[in-house]
Amino acid sequence: MIKLVLTGLWVCAVTLASVYFSVQTATAPAINPDDAKKAQQELVKGESINVPVIANGQVTGYFLTRISFMMEKGKAASLQIPLPELTTDELFSLLIGNKTIDIGHAQDFDIAAFRSDLKKRMNERLGGNYVAEVLVEQLDYLSKEETHGGESIGKRTVKPVKIVQDAAKSKVPAE
Repeated sequence: MIKLVLTGLWVCAVTLASVYFSVQTATAPAINPDDAKKAQQELVKGESINVPVIANGQVTGYFLTRISFMMEKGKAASLQIPLPELTTDELFSLLIGNKTIDIGHAQDFDIAAFRSDLKKRMNERLGGNYVAEVLVEQLDYLSKEETHGGESIGKRTVKPVKIVQDAAKSKVPAE
């Protein structure tokens, strides 16, 4: 009789344990594929880059930029071309060569198109799918008059034209 009671208790314990673990597994949060992809990426911080705007053979102003990238972990270290120099070259091509931004109508600037174009150009130059996402931290414009225009240059505060405001803060993943 004792064997029968112990066997019954054993079956109850195994049944309760299996039900408990099956409920825990069924209610566990599913891993989002985007989260898994972002876990394999790292933020490569960009440097501040000043791009002069040239019109009629003269410098008319400067773009102040800081652009960072989301790349797969370890890919940035394996690059043959230094990333800051490549970024500078591509920004010169986009901002100067293509006239992407019309300073008179800065509010009409399409940041999504700028990001995708820069991502496409960077990946083409690097020869693979290195850049996963482009994060624009700063994109401002200063005219030449604002930087070189008065006698009291050291005392004057300069207010750049904000083309992009806080675009990267909503995109940077939490660490």
